[in-house]
Amino acid sequence: MTTFTTDPAEGTSAPVPLEVAGTARARRRGLLGRTGIEGALLLTPANSVHTFGMRFAIDVAYLDRSSRVLAVRTMRPGRLGLPRPRARRVLEAEAGAMERWGVRRGARILVQGA
Repeated sequence: MTTFTTDPAEGTSAPVPLEVAGTARARRRGLLGRTGIEGALLLTPANSVHTFGMRFAIDVAYLDRSSRVLAVRTMRPGRLGLPRPRARRVLEAEAGAMERWGVRRGARILVQGA
């Protein structure tokens, strides 16, 4: 099972279940057609997302090449996120989850089991 936490030096939370979308097909599908997600979805490589066809609001964390969070945004369904030039990955979860997990600008994401 793949999980992620924030860097322990930054006050990590418990491990969070993580799905990795590493193929073009998996990234295109993302969270479309789902009514929710247990944990989070990591899109890699990616530097932007949209929520057209989504059924729920999501939190989006843009990660740089060292998995440091560049920005966290909440997006309602039917929105287009602007590309982040330095972003290499995007972490998606249900709205409100990133705050509970301590995912904020400057935090480093550590993936285990990938």
